[in-house]
Amino acid sequence: MSRKHAAPVVLKEGSTTVLSQLSLTASQGGVSEAQIQDLVHNYPGSLPIAEIDPSFKQPVAICRELMTPAGPIDNFLVTPSGLPVLVECKLWRNPEGRREVVGQIVDYAKELSRWTCSDLQREVSRRLGTPGNTMLDLVRAVDPTIDEIAFNDALSVNLRRGRILLLIVGDGIREGVEAIAEYLQRHAGLHFSMGLVEIPIFTLPDGGLLLTPRVLARTISIERTVISVPDGHRVVDGDLATLENRHDLDPDREANGSERLQFWSEFLQHLRIDDPEQPFPRPSRVGYISVMLPAPNGSSWLTVYREKAKNSVGIFLSASRSSAGEYAMQTIVDAWDEIKGELGGSAKVIERNGRETVAESRSFADLNTSEGKAEAFSWLAERVNAFINVARPRIRSAAIDYEERGH
Repeated sequence: MSRKHAAPVVLKEGSTTVLSQLSLTASQGGVSEAQIQDLVHNYPGSLPIAEIDPSFKQPVAICRELMTPAGPIDNFLVTPSGLPVLVECKLWRNPEGRREVVGQIVDYAKELSRWTCSDLQREVSRRLGTPGNTMLDLVRAVDPTIDEIAFNDALSVNLRRGRILLLIVGDGIREGVEAIAEYLQRHAGLHFSMGLVEIPIFTLPDGGLLLTPRVLARTISIERTVISVPDGHRVVDGDLATLENRHDLDPDREANGSERLQFWSEFLQHLRIDDPEQPFPRPSRVGYISVMLPAPNGSSWLTVYREKAKNSVGIFLSASRSSAGEYAMQTIVDAWDEIKGELGGSAKVIERNGRETVAESRSFADLNTSEGKAEAFSWLAERVNAFINVARPRIRSAAIDYEERGH
């Protein structure tokens, strides 16, 4: 049996006024999805969040149309305790859209769970066109007692754990609710909390609006136990040498290891990394150093090398074979036409050890002189930072896809 709710009735001084619900057709003077987004952004308290998950109550509206790799989030909100809330607004004009929107908001949440707090701060500031930690400023405007470190730490943990509330908000959800609720429950095993909310909108006699929100369906959040390996550490089964023969980068194997250690130590003094979560590499006694990237078991890294005989330095993306890192590396190669503009420089796709990867190198006059080394260090430091900025988020996202596919 379909659910029916009669229109609200205003009783005043012996008169009875039945309120009219706004039309679903914006072209006829009714409600548009953009108007629902505006209502959510301007009046976040109208959302019945406490009925879905009380821990997300009293969220602060941050921005609309927050861009993610999966598409723009209609409304992004966050609680003073650092819990993210995603809202997708939908007018239910066709049966296909009713189900597609559920998968859509799940994709948004999956992408957001791969972000760090720094990623979120950057994208919010970019969306609003304001510098600094705009998100924190908006939350502090509501609660001035917020501690910046505690807020950022909590937000980072919640993003990493996928502790996110997903709300699908519509006006006049009438048909197919049971099917949508069933689809919602298929995602109940995720860490996300989800809710389907109907907000019929009625006009008051004085021209104001009356919203009557009600929760039509919600999932039950299920806690997960996660064992994580910190970036820069590896869990290796077997002989590390079988992962990949990386020593072929060092043609000058007879050179003194102390000289190489000095070379890399000097280089690392020039290296500046934008990403606050990127582990800093260590100097080595061989012809290369490794910059670890966020794939399971240390299966992805940047190899930064020197070819002394050629007075050249370079960098390329590396990965363990048959691993999440190799899958992520192939993902970057496949999307190279879209990515190369972001990386700039003269980076290109090459074949190495039977696999395609992304690499860049440059020769200098003389790496044995202080002037030659300074020029090489400056160029290489800029390129390493650029490679990290481009590769790190893509490696993290692709590695998660790899694990979710059951490899």
